[in-house]
Amino acid sequence: MASGDGIQIPSRLPLLLTHEGVLLPGSTVRFSVDSPRNMQLVSQRLLKGTSLKSTIIGVIPNTRDPEQDTDDLPSLHKIGTAGIAVQVVGSNWPKPHYTLLITGLCRFSVTSLLKERPFVLAEVEQLDKLEQYMTPASEGVTPEDVELGKLSHKFYQAAIQLLGMLDMSVPVVAKFRRLLDSLPRETLPDVVASMIRTSNKEKLQVLDALSLEERFKKALPMLTRQIEGLKLLQKTRKKSPDNEKTVLSVRKGGVFPGRQFNLDEEDEDEDGDDTAALERKLHRAKMPEAALKVCLKELKRLKKMPQSMPEFALTRNYLDLMVELPWSKSTKDCLDIRAARTLLDNDHYAMDKLKRRVLEYLAVRQLKTLLKGPILCFVGPPGVGKTSVGRSIARTLGREFHRIALGGVCDQSDIRGHRRTYVGSMPGRIINGLKTVAVNNPVFLLDEVDKLGKSLQGDPAAALLEVLDPEQNHSFTDHYLNVAFDLSQVLFIATANTTATIPPALLDRMEVLQVPGYTQEEKVEIAHRHLIQNQLEQHGLTPQQLHIPQDTTQNIISSYTREAGVRSLERKLGAICRAVAVKIAEGHTVTKTEALSPENPAQRGDIAAPPEMPIMIDHVALKDILGPPLFEMEVSERLTLPGVAVGLAWTPLGGEILFVEASRMEGEGQLTLTGQLGDVMKESAHLAISWLRANAKTYQLTNMVGGPDPMEGTDIHLHFPAGAVTKDGPSAGVTIVTCLASLFSGRLVRSDVAMTGEITLRGLVLPVGGIKDKVLAAHRAGVKRVILPKRNEKDLVELPANVRADLDFVIAANLDDVLNGAFDGGFPGTAGTHTQPQLSSKL
Repeated sequence: MASGDGIQIPSRLPLLLTHEGVLLPGSTVRFSVDSPRNMQLVSQRLLKGTSLKSTIIGVIPNTRDPEQDTDDLPSLHKIGTAGIAVQVVGSNWPKPHYTLLITGLCRFSVTSLLKERPFVLAEVEQLDKLEQYMTPASEGVTPEDVELGKLSHKFYQAAIQLLGMLDMSVPVVAKFRRLLDSLPRETLPDVVASMIRTSNKEKLQVLDALSLEERFKKALPMLTRQIEGLKLLQKTRKKSPDNEKTVLSVRKGGVFPGRQFNLDEEDEDEDGDDTAALERKLHRAKMPEAALKVCLKELKRLKKMPQSMPEFALTRNYLDLMVELPWSKSTKDCLDIRAARTLLDNDHYAMDKLKRRVLEYLAVRQLKTLLKGPILCFVGPPGVGKTSVGRSIARTLGREFHRIALGGVCDQSDIRGHRRTYVGSMPGRIINGLKTVAVNNPVFLLDEVDKLGKSLQGDPAAALLEVLDPEQNHSFTDHYLNVAFDLSQVLFIATANTTATIPPALLDRMEVLQVPGYTQEEKVEIAHRHLIQNQLEQHGLTPQQLHIPQDTTQNIISSYTREAGVRSLERKLGAICRAVAVKIAEGHTVTKTEALSPENPAQRGDIAAPPEMPIMIDHVALKDILGPPLFEMEVSERLTLPGVAVGLAWTPLGGEILFVEASRMEGEGQLTLTGQLGDVMKESAHLAISWLRANAKTYQLTNMVGGPDPMEGTDIHLHFPAGAVTKDGPSAGVTIVTCLASLFSGRLVRSDVAMTGEITLRGLVLPVGGIKDKVLAAHRAGVKRVILPKRNEKDLVELPANVRADLDFVIAANLDDVLNGAFDGGFPGTAGTHTQPQLSSKL
């Protein structure tokens, strides 16, 4: 180790990777060792070594979280400290580990790793000369640099000042004094930084500082902060004479005052300045008189309260929240209707109802400045853009936006907050949201309001009643605040998939705007305006590399997706982008390979040439990427036998077509129903049978042997395919009647007809809901004629013009109209002369 240049550390050092603490040259630190690599180092190197050289190891700070430590070697910190292991103690409790006492010698940098197992061995380069730690102060060389000399003197003076504030009777302080006198000034930053209270991050900064000047500059602020902290502590001690002595604790070889001070925070100032500052903030917050009165009362209590009381922190947190809330801060609305219309049209295609409602709000806002924020509820299937349109509305108005996800919330305290008597109490999501946005007129999006839960902790839907009532929310009271806050300027937008699960009282307070599913044409337009562009960006592609024509998009929509929204469509487009990204990446690697090996033509011939740009996605490419079509237009193929009809159903995911199949066999007049049906649907089937039996003579319906009662000696089986899906509702009534009429008469139902409507025993057809979604489903499935109840004729206005033009609508007031519309040439075909006058007279 000794040489002409002074004391040298070995050039090959085993490395100890430490999670806790940083070893600095000149300091002694205790490390606990339990990781496999470090344990091997101790057992194979330190315990088996016989020379002094074998006790020298390198200590490298490991910045990786020990909880996530894996077997892989982490990337090593560039600077470490060579240290001499003074003491090794082994223990088996709570798990096998060693405790090492290591004294730091000098800095080194890792030049290369020689081996990783069983412990890390590295080639190192010494950065400090060891003699500087061995030379007494009298022999210390004066720095040539004047600035360095000044820094060194200033640092020494500060260290002396710190010593003057400590109790010299404590052994550690006496040791600190001795070190200060005996060590050269150059070593002071390392020694002092290791002894005063500093974080590992700060110690790392001192370790990484290679030049002396930089080291002084890093360590001086830490020393100054320690002195300021002690001054504050002594000030406090003067007030309470019980604690005259300054408590000192020894931790990991360091000398720290008994309490840590963070001078960046104002919380520690206990001269009354802090409470005075808080009082000024309270007056500046411009809160209502009642709230200010409560706050001043709490502040008065805070002043009398000792800091050690747990309630001190609670009261302080409460007052901080009251100061931070936007009692009178608001953003100015952007009331340019033309600009708003353009922005909404650019962001969202279709959705005319929603856009019109936002523009109405803006127009009224222009005429009347103090307008209560409306409470809108967007109800529609998933993926139609309810949440994103809420975000667009905020941008249009120039307001802050905050989303509160209510799906699965089952505790009313989430909405209203907890009372301050509870441990860990906090305000509810509404007040927290206001604190986050820092204005009192944001757009709040209450997402999935139909999926609120209910539990022993109360009903959050009931807690929302006050929030969402324009007549009450000007004085919303959160349990934590316990004072009223005005929510009337907040624009609340709720989203839901269905209104069925929203409590009636809550639904009554909201203005419901239906957001229907998109037509095929709208989906194509949305894909080409927004989705394709977004997916190209997300996958790092450009329109020059990938082109998806309109007919391909149409093919994806009709053959690979069956949904009301566009989420599934977006995923399919993403799959296409990924497939193209692979092709392009392969093309790049091919060109590189060719460039590397031009002399090997055989090898080049095996590899495909890079694709031509842009890559065009046609029907063949679509099949290769997405596989065979998932959905087919199967309506016409299914209607090849009597006793099959097509109905229309509504689900929260949009409209669906629904098949009804019937068969008969010899029996005792029993009716069997299958397909997981609800009670209402079963009743519709019984109604249909009763009406057909009552009118069998009129329509010439017979049983299997030609008898006048269709059910005599006959069993009927009605089946609704897709048995795994629960089906219920009255709107399949007309479909069941048509299906059974087809079975009893032996005639085929037209293959391009779908229908919906509720029936009565008298043969009337009653209106049903979800007409737009149902008709769009029929249009998607390639149906040409739709039979609707007469009282639903008004709902056709909502349909897009192209859908209305493509479909032939039959408006039915009674079941005669339904049967005439469902069969070619009317029903029954053989008795047109007999029944036609009767039918026309009923109309």
